[in-house]
Amino acid sequence: MTQKFTPSAPFQTARWVITAVVVVICLLAFWEIRNILLLLLTSIVLVVLITTPMRFLTRKGVDRRLATVISLLTIPVFFLVLTLTVLPLLATQFGTLSRLVEAGFFRLQESWQALSATPPQYFLGWDYPILGLTIPRDPLLEAASTFINSFQFNAELITQVANQIFNAFGQFGVTVIPVVGGVASVFLNGLIVIFMSMYLLTDPKGHEDGLIRLLPMHYRKRGREIMDRLDLAMRGWLESTLLAMVFVGIATWIGLTVLGLDEALALGVIAGLLAFVPTFGTLIAVILAVAVGVLQQPQNVGWIIIVTYAISLVQSQVISPLLVAGRINIPPIMVLLGQIIAAVFFGFMGILLAVPLTAILLVLIEEIYVRDILGDRPQVAESAEIAQPKTVLTEDKLAKGET
Repeated sequence: MTQKFTPSAPFQTARWVITAVVVVICLLAFWEIRNILLLLLTSIVLVVLITTPMRFLTRKGVDRRLATVISLLTIPVFFLVLTLTVLPLLATQFGTLSRLVEAGFFRLQESWQALSATPPQYFLGWDYPILGLTIPRDPLLEAASTFINSFQFNAELITQVANQIFNAFGQFGVTVIPVVGGVASVFLNGLIVIFMSMYLLTDPKGHEDGLIRLLPMHYRKRGREIMDRLDLAMRGWLESTLLAMVFVGIATWIGLTVLGLDEALALGVIAGLLAFVPTFGTLIAVILAVAVGVLQQPQNVGWIIIVTYAISLVQSQVISPLLVAGRINIPPIMVLLGQIIAAVFFGFMGILLAVPLTAILLVLIEEIYVRDILGDRPQVAESAEIAQPKTVLTEDKLAKGET
């Protein structure tokens, strides 16, 4: 009769210490290459974008290589046609918009200064009849007025903000190759992302199998299921985000046109692009629309704010949940926390990629920690959530002609 080996307490302690040291070393290594990992994540997002129409074509019987070529050509052709048809009008509106935004900031500052001097009779397009009565000063209003008056809105400030945003994009190139900066770093980042995307597109299954082989034998099947969940979450996020951007852009254009803004199309395009960044994108879109509204339609500034936020509310609470149902579910508080944490650790690009980073982290926590380590595997939830990724994998294999 064989005696079962029971690890001693010192052995258990040593094992946990070694595990902790290895984890710390891995975290430090990931921190050192964090910018390269963000470039890799950007490449994966681009691959997901390209392979979405490719999967649709392969399921319709088109050869995978031909479907890949069509997908690669469709995206630039779409943007080229869009640029040729809309660019002339947008160029005119954006040129006017830049001047209006600067003038609008001046108007806002003047309104706040007038508000702090005397009880307001007219502010942001709304009439306030005083009727000879003296209105006591509100401490909160005084503090807000002092805060606004501390800013000097001028062309130099706007130029500095634009340069800071541009420099934020350039930080990746500086971290990858320190001697490269400015425009060259942005160009370098673009080339790195494009080449990594092309390499991932050439043999996606080979890269996936390579990662799976790093796992223990008994965990490889489970690892493939987790990768399917990650793929499903990424595709759900990207598809819903792109459709939400289109919805926000068109709805904002229509809403601001109804409210009488001449540059409604340019503001709609900006709002659609900013919809890629939840919460903060909407805030920037509202500020720009208000800056234009105080000059062109001051009586409708309140409605401009309401319409812009109402569109964002419909997009975040109705459109996006319907599009990602069953594939990804990120609570709004997690999105905001993810953006703040990503901004602290990764800068401006961390804000842009905060949602996919949060989605990946939540899937890994749910699948590895909650289900595998803690053993929390609800039968109903498991059957509903695991079955769908397997279906997606089966469809992909059928499209590729695999068994």
